[in-house]
Amino acid sequence: MKNFLIYIAKIILVTILLAIVLDGLYSAMFIQCKNRGKIDQIYNSEGRKYDVVILGSSRANNHFVAPMFEEKGLKTFNYGMSGSHLFETALMLKLMIERKYQIKNVILEADLNLSGSDQSEGIASRFLPYIHNSNVIKEHFQTQEHFNELYYIPFYRYIKYEIRIGFREMFFNAIHKKTIHLNNLGYNPLDGVENGNMKNNIVKLNPLPHNKYYEEIKSICKANNINLIVVMTPMCENVKGMNYFEKVKKAYPEIHNYENAVVENKYFSSCGHMNDTGARMFTARILKDFFNK
Repeated sequence: MKNFLIYIAKIILVTILLAIVLDGLYSAMFIQCKNRGKIDQIYNSEGRKYDVVILGSSRANNHFVAPMFEEKGLKTFNYGMSGSHLFETALMLKLMIERKYQIKNVILEADLNLSGSDQSEGIASRFLPYIHNSNVIKEHFQTQEHFNELYYIPFYRYIKYEIRIGFREMFFNAIHKKTIHLNNLGYNPLDGVENGNMKNNIVKLNPLPHNKYYEEIKSICKANNINLIVVMTPMCENVKGMNYFEKVKKAYPEIHNYENAVVENKYFSSCGHMNDTGARMFTARILKDFFNK
């Protein structure tokens, strides 16, 4: 019996040591890479200066043509991320401040994402390789369920989110395999309407009266003298429940409503996302309204 217990103890010890080694190896591969995506680019940079930083979900990533800002002499990058919620958007801005970015203007896409305050696990998990190396990432996750397991159990986060930050992604980070996420200054252009879904129903959607992470973004901008421009971006003609945008305007009067700035379906790739032509029309309008000097 004694030998059996010793044998079990050795297995447990070896497992713990292996988890610690793998955790360190995976984390090292993520930390040293800076050309896979927007999160690692921010983490591995410091003191960048921008006239305009664009934040939000895919409705920012696909709608604001960053090179058009550059053509106007405005140093710009689109840090919008497809699938992200305001939880991740707020953390992106916090990470920029931690890395001593100097930002004059933040354009924040805030419309559909105001209806919830939950994290988007798929996107949030991409911050986890840096959780032991960034205080703002650690603090941002501390209020979340399973924080203790993610922070204190070696290698747990890489197993739990294997699809996002598992072996495949670690390997690509190790060999510095690039993605398209940093192309076009972060802007991701979409094609036309051939395969687009031009129907959407947001009747049941309601903005939260107090969105914690939206308020955090406002506070961060105020504390760092950043001019915050918050906008609702367009949707196609066939949306049911378009009064949602009126609800947002009522709850948050400071948000600029551009949901009807581009309306024809020919300018959309899907009902919630403009194609490149529509995005360029929309960006031209934003430049005219806010940066026309």
